[in-house]
Parts: sequence; structure tokens; C-alpha cells
Amino acid sequence: MRKVRELLRLYIEKGISARQGAKIVGIGKTAASQYVSGFKASGITLASLEAMSDTELLTILNLKKESENIRYKELLQFFPQYEKELKRTGVTLQLLWEEYCQTHLDGYGYSQFCHHYYLWRKARKVSMHVDHKAGDKMYVDFTGEKLSYTNPETGEIIPCEVFVSVLGSSQLSYIEAVPSQMKADWIAVNQSTLRFYGGVTAAIVPDCLRSAVTKADNYEPVINETYADFAEHYGTVIIPARALHPQDKSLAENFVRTAYTQIFARLRNQVFFSLEELNQALWEKLEAYNKKNFQGRDYSRRQLFEEIEKQYLRPLPLQSYEMKTFCENTVQFNHHIYLKEDKHYYSVPYELTGKKVKVTYTNRCVEIYFNHLRVAIHQRDRCPYGYTTKPEHRPPSHRYVSEWTPERFINWGRKIAPEVEQVIASILDNRPHPEQAYKSCIGLLSLEKKHEPEHIIKACQKALQVNCVTYRFIKNTLTTKAFNLPGEEDLTLFKLPYHENIRGKEKYN
Repeated sequence: MRKVRELLRLYIEKGISARQGAKIVGIGKTAASQYVSGFKASGITLASLEAMSDTELLTILNLKKESENIRYKELLQFFPQYEKELKRTGVTLQLLWEEYCQTHLDGYGYSQFCHHYYLWRKARKVSMHVDHKAGDKMYVDFTGEKLSYTNPETGEIIPCEVFVSVLGSSQLSYIEAVPSQMKADWIAVNQSTLRFYGGVTAAIVPDCLRSAVTKADNYEPVINETYADFAEHYGTVIIPARALHPQDKSLAENFVRTAYTQIFARLRNQVFFSLEELNQALWEKLEAYNKKNFQGRDYSRRQLFEEIEKQYLRPLPLQSYEMKTFCENTVQFNHHIYLKEDKHYYSVPYELTGKKVKVTYTNRCVEIYFNHLRVAIHQRDRCPYGYTTKPEHRPPSHRYVSEWTPERFINWGRKIAPEVEQVIASILDNRPHPEQAYKSCIGLLSLEKKHEPEHIIKACQKALQVNCVTYRFIKNTLTTKAFNLPGEEDLTLFKLPYHENIRGKEKYN
């Protein structure tokens, strides 16, 4: 429109013809003649022209054409429908012109057809551009201004963030207040948005907030892992807007400004006592906004969505997305990884000991990946310093150990001799936890491979007599053959002599 205004100024002030002015300002001769002809027919002055908006000026310049040219008036009737058709995948002005020519043999040529359509679109201030295809993109953002609600018990005013989204083609909009811009709230409100639309667009265009983009870059931005996983679950992709380029998500930016006047301002005098109450009020105003006709149109965002865009949305998956957290971990020497958030250990196949693995966990389960393959999955356990272990993750020797029980050790000892059984039972009884005694029992039973059974029995008898029931004592006894010392049977060596200063247990009541 700057060129059109310059053309008219040259015509009024310098008396330059439309043909000469077209060369100076750089527009077509035919279009320049039409603009000058429309200006002369309108009777407006240069001063009033400067005060007019582009929309008003275009309307006046085309008034003569609309009133006198019957062929143009017929074409004009098709433009609202053409605007909708251009939202459909694969529909172009070339195709629409070919269909137009089939029923209007004396109609406009292709260049004039396009020229009139573009003029008509500018005159109506159409904000929906032909590059917004149905079902293609959903633009999401947070408003700069916050809303709030009041805690009914304390009277505290609690601020909250306001999320907005807009579909590219129909401009059907959504709004919701959330506690914060943190990742959990961001994922939840994106999910609510898709449920509101009843389907999924081919792409989602967010701003470069931390919950969506880990590292902003104009060419290869790094998407937050959880948000990328969310997109994969719903079969869409994330295309972040460039930092400091609001035009990349202009529809969302426009709706933010509209929300301030059409929704925020209308709720300014109301007091809300919960987040749910605030959102209910927002959704009521939102529905009225979506059902309101576009300026200069006889249809609304809701109608355009139902008629054009809804059928191009991909279906929602059967299950909602479950929030996931990602981290890297190193498999410890005991073939377990330590999940810091739970202070809990989870087993991994023993072959991966010392390797770095990727851990993904939700509220219900923990998944462990190595080289993009899942190697373990566990039910999540928040017991501090506990172990969640699968038998198949242990090496063969450890699996054997995992089958140890107190009863099994006692049975092994019984097969050798009652004295051995009694020693093992005593070892198990003298430990706070049975597993602490397992190694001692294994060591005691392994002595059978190096010593005669009768020697082991005598060593156990001696250990029971002197009340020194340990693996080390029995091993040393077998090594030194101390069980064969002469005069050892009466064990007088281990009896305390009588003395008047030695008191018995009865003195310690």
C-alpha cells in the first residue's frame, strides 16, 4: 500500500500519469491505471487519503470497479469460498482459476484472477494467510501478563501463568491458566490443548522457553527431551520459533493481544477462589470468542474449524502421555544404577557394569536403555537405599548366591554332622541379618574339601565347647590340628581358678 499511496501522491501533486507513476513506484501499469481511476471516481482529497487506513483506501479505490464491472462482481462472490478452499491440502489459485474458467468462459485470465483475489484479501484485512494449511501447525505460547486467584482460607493472592494456543488455518484458539511455566505444567497444558481440539496437528510451534527448548538456535535448536518424547507419543514434531522473531508465531502473538481485550479485561472485576474456577471463566469467554464471526466474514473460527480443519487433524492416541524424566547414569560394580530422586537401586544386566546408560522414569516405572535399546524395566520403588533386582540380571555365580536361605545352610550342615548343623545355626543366630552370616557359612562348608569330615566335627565340637563359634576359629583349629592336643578333653585350661575376689553372676542382680 505504500506504493499505491506514493502513486496517488505523484498523480495529485506532480500531475504524473498512471503509466509514468507505475514505472517510478514499481507496480504494474494496469493496476496503476485502476488505482488512479478509482481515486478520481471517489472524489477524495490528498489530506483525507493520508488519514485513511489501508483497508478504507482499498475499499474506496475498488468501489467504482465493484459497482460498474459485472464480471468483477460475479468473481467477487466466489472469493469467500476460495479463501476456505485454499486451506485444503493441495488446493492452489491455479486450480481454482481452472475450475472458474469451466463455468465462466468469458472470465478473467489467470494473472487478473490472482490480482483481484489479492486485492480483495487485503481490503478485508485477512489475517489468515494461504500458507497456513489445515491441520499443519499449532502455535503455543504464554501471555506476558498473569492472572490470579485468591486462597479462600488465607486470603493470599496466588498468581498463575496463562497459556494460549492457536491453530494455523482456522485460528481456533485455546486458553488455560496454570500454576507455572515448569516442565510438568507445560506438558500437562499442551496435552489439554490437544484434547480440546480433538486431534493433533503435524507440528507444534512453541516459543523458546526452557520447558520446550533446552538450547535455542536458529538452525538446529535442542528440544527438551521430555517435550520431544511428548511429541513422539502424539505423532507430531516440535518446530520452535526463532528467538527474537515473533513473526514466526504471529498468530499466537495476535491472540495474546486479543485475549487481553476480549478475555482478561472482561474478567478484571471478578474474584476467583481456585484455579479451576478461574479456568472455567476463561473457557466461557473463549467459547464466545471462537464463535464470533471474523471481521467482514459470515463465519467464525469454530465454524471454519469444523468445516475445514478438523478432518485434517491426526487422531489422538488411546492413552494419554505420562510425564517422563530422563537422565544418564553409570552402572555400578554391583550391576545396579542409583536413581538419585528415589535414593533407590535398580538392576541392569551384569554385562553392562561400568557402562553409561540412559534412564527414563515415570510415576509407575523405570526404564533403562543402552545404545537406544531397552535393557531393563522395573516398577518404580521409592524405598530409600533399597534394591530392586531381577535374577536374570545377576551373573551366574550371583544367581547361585541369591538362592541362599538359612534353612538351606542348616540342611547342608546336617548332612555332614549334627555338630556342624549346630555351629551353622549358631552363626546364623548371632548376626542381625541372616545374609550377614552367609559368607561365613559358605566358608565353613568349603572346609570339607580340604579336611577330613571327622576333623571338621572335632573342630566344631571344640568351637561349641569354648563358645567361639566363628569360621576363623574353626579354620585355625583345623590348620593347627589344635583339636588333637593332649589333655584337651577336660578343658581345665579354660576354667577360671577359685579366688575370693572373683564374684559370680548372682552378685550382679
